Amino acid sequence: MFVVLYRTILYFENRNMKNVIHIDSLELAELRPYRTMRRAVEHVKQGIFVAESETVVKKLLTTNLAIVSILITQNRFDEIRHLIDERGKKDFNIYLGEKELLEQIVGFDLHQGIMAVAKIPEPLLIEDAVKQSSQPYLFVALDGLTNADNLGVIVRNCVAFGVNALIVGETSSSPYLRRAIRQSMGTVFDLPIVHTKNLRETLILLEGKFNTRCLAADAHANDISIQDADLKKNICIVLGSEGSGIREPVLEVCSEKITIPISDKIDSLNVASASAVFLWEVSRKNPLRSRRGRV
Repeated sequence: MFVVLYRTILYFENRNMKNVIHIDSLELAELRPYRTMRRAVEHVKQGIFVAESETVVKKLLTTNLAIVSILITQNRFDEIRHLIDERGKKDFNIYLGEKELLEQIVGFDLHQGIMAVAKIPEPLLIEDAVKQSSQPYLFVALDGLTNADNLGVIVRNCVAFGVNALIVGETSSSPYLRRAIRQSMGTVFDLPIVHTKNLRETLILLEGKFNTRCLAADAHANDISIQDADLKKNICIVLGSEGSGIREPVLEVCSEKITIPISDKIDSLNVASASAVFLWEVSRKNPLRSRRGRV
């Protein structure tokens, strides 16, 4: 009896909220991003992204990012209602659907009946990223990384170890791809992103104008091992694709090529794993980096 009464109260509360819309179909035009959630590259071109899972959507609600809509079951809505109320301004619609309806969207086990669409924030210029960072600077640059899962893990590692900003080169995919966001556990919302149309020129600018050494993570380098590298000053760690590594034009403007010594039974580490090793070594040599805040 009490359960029925509670649900009845919630029903009428929801009906009185102008931005809560009960749906029995996914065919509304406003729900297209959810129906096409596998087309993440298309979404990025439109300037939007899909956030999925309770953890990521909760994280999104605590940010200042512009939310377009939320698609959710009643049970999930009850769980996050306080976060929506705390956010204050409700300039987005909340679409409530039955679990069976949302199960029609591929990947229900992953999105867990709770999704949101939001706008990708405007990217920073490298000058802005430097200006808002404290010294010693710690940046990570990506060259040729297109695997969304690796991107997401790298983002999570960057936030864990106090990276000031992630620099995404012209041959890399956006960290706002759906799977990248999921793998990052929403930590991408905490990381300033610089998109550059010419990574080589951006690294030259970091070296010349901002006194930041660019260090290439190169599995086949003979220059220096990570244990012997000087990682205490302003640095930018450059990561390349697993298949072809860092492009030669980018590699030649890096101050040093640094390798992680590994068994000769394997050729190289997964790039996301390598990023964790590099950032851990930076943190070990300068413990204040991973615990600092950005200014």
